[in-house]
Order: sequence, then C-alpha cells, then structure tokens
Amino acid sequence: MKVAIIGTRGIPNHYGGFEQFAQFLSEGLVAKGHQVFVYNSHNHPYSNSTWNGVNIIHRYDPEYKIGTAGQFLYDLNCISNTHKHHFDVILNLGYTSSSIWSRLFPKKPVLITNMDGLEWKRTKFSKNVQRFLRYAEKLAVKHSDVLVADSKAIKDYILKRYGNTSHFIAYGAHMFNKPNEAALQQHGLLAGGYDILVARMEPENNIETILDGVKQAKTTTPCLVIGNYKNKFGSYLAEKFKNEKRIIFMGPIYDLDALNNLRYFCRYYFHGHSVGGTNPSLLEAMACHCMIISHRNEFNESVLEQDALYFSAAGEIANILEQPVDFTLKKRCIDNNRRKIETTYAWRNIIDQYETLMLNAIQDHG
Repeated sequence: MKVAIIGTRGIPNHYGGFEQFAQFLSEGLVAKGHQVFVYNSHNHPYSNSTWNGVNIIHRYDPEYKIGTAGQFLYDLNCISNTHKHHFDVILNLGYTSSSIWSRLFPKKPVLITNMDGLEWKRTKFSKNVQRFLRYAEKLAVKHSDVLVADSKAIKDYILKRYGNTSHFIAYGAHMFNKPNEAALQQHGLLAGGYDILVARMEPENNIETILDGVKQAKTTTPCLVIGNYKNKFGSYLAEKFKNEKRIIFMGPIYDLDALNNLRYFCRYYFHGHSVGGTNPSLLEAMACHCMIISHRNEFNESVLEQDALYFSAAGEIANILEQPVDFTLKKRCIDNNRRKIETTYAWRNIIDQYETLMLNAIQDHG
C-alpha cells in the first residue's frame, strides 16, 4: 500500500498534535511494510528525504512570508504534487486550508479526511472566518471518500449535521512509566505540592476561568501555567494575574520527559479545552497518571467519562481546590484512565485501525 499524508507542516514533529500524529502513524505503517510519504513544509528543520523509513516530500510553504494565506498555497502545492505519484491512499489531516482545493485531488487514490474538531467554534476567529470554516467543513465532507472522527462526539456531529457516517479512530498516547522525582528539583517543587495547566493560550481553552478559580480558592498550592503566553491572549492573562503569587507562568516546555514528570507528580491537572475532538494533551495527562479537573463538555466527557472532576465555572474550581484530596477517588480515576490509554488510545491499536480502514477503503474504491 502506498500512502500519502498531507495537512501538516511535516515530520519529525516540531509543532503540534497533527504533526505528532503523522509521525507515529507513518512510522507505524512503514513498520508494517507499507510505503509512506509525508509532505513537509520547505521550512521544516528536517531537510532529508527520508526519516525512519518514511519518505519526505518537501513543498514550498509561503506562510512565513504572507501569513495564514500561505497555508492555503502550501496545501495547493502538496495536492498538486500528489498527481506525480501513484498513491493508493491520501490521508488528509484536517480540512481548514485544503478543502477549497478538494476538486484538485487525484481521482484514483482513496481520499481519507480526519475531520479534527469544530474549528469554526474557535472564538479567536472573526464571524467571517467562522463562516468560511463552516463552508470548508462542508466541502471536506462532500469531497472525501472516507471520513475519520477522532472523537465519538465529532462522529455524532457529522452524522447529525450532514447525514454522513464516519469512522471513529481515536488519537493515541504512550504510557509514561519512568517518573523521576528529581526532575522537580530544578523548579523547587515537591511531589503533590502543585497543580498544573498545559495549553495553548486561547480563550476556548478556558484558561481564564481556571485561573479565576485558582485565585478565588483559599489555598496556598501553586498552579503552574505551561504554554507560550507571548500571544495577545496570553499576555492579557499574564498581566491580569501578575500579582497572584500562586499562579506561575512558566512558558512552553519542549522537553517531553521534563513535561511528563511535571504532569506525573502534580496534585491536579487542569484541562480546559472545549473545542475539537480528542485532545492530545488530555491523553498525555491520562498517560502521566494525572488526576484531572476538566471543563465539562461532550468532547472531554466522551474520553474521561466518570474518571475526572468537572467544572463549568470558576467557583466550581475554587470549591474543588478547597476540599481535601479524595485519594480513593483519585486512584480510581487514574487507574481507569490508564486502562483507556493501554487499550482505546494505545498507538499500536490506532495504527492497526488506520491500516485496516485504508485497506478496506482501497478494496471498496475499486
């Protein structure tokens, strides 16, 4: 089977969720004997033509020159190049900037689109952009041969809105089983003596609500905020909470082992994401044995089920933080979420499911 993966800046991952997904999936499919090509931005720091057996196709990406519009041209450059190869499958990760070129995909390969989340719900976008994203979503559904939803909530949404069936294949995570408490020393932290929040600084991640709750709580436990806060919203948050000694903006941490240790030894992990499918950072927190305080919405509840504490408002967070930790509940939640990572969200299972989906789609496509 000859597979192309487009829709990311490329591998190895230096950017985010879909890039990490492309890395693990492509490597896994190659290990199963398939020929895989991943499209990389020409700006990607990895410039070789292969990576761990995966073929890399570099295409010009003008985003660094012209901003967001460059994403559309990069996708066009990738799609145009697919005509030069005889792919059996093109896996399109997301639809935001590729769907307007849907008619330009080659006809022979099966076009599989991972629908990601409800991008049009992101409050950072203007009304006009949100309308465009709804249109882009519609185009992706119309022109794809197979749709993948990484969340049961997204699967239900696609069926309800468009009447189309999609295949639920979750995102994946690796279990973190090698904690090192000494990693806390450089931050002056003690195991169980801090809470943590890891997120992009965007309004729909409910970071302000979480930090308002931390501020209201009559406790002394610090809360670490990990993520790049140099954007407009992040700067606003840092300014708003600059006098709160318990709220510590640490910036981004790119060392995964260091980040996983901070997760593993925290008292509570806050997850405020409210838009999208299965969020990679949520699975990583589950894999790090975190006790999670999550924003209550259908996406998070479909993953965590009863194995988390939930909030919708700052007062609920303050109330949770002021109560003694229920260690019996904490152990149950951590153990249950660990089992989910080892089964539903294990990368080996995700790769197997994508392989089966692709092979069946090729057969059905004729």
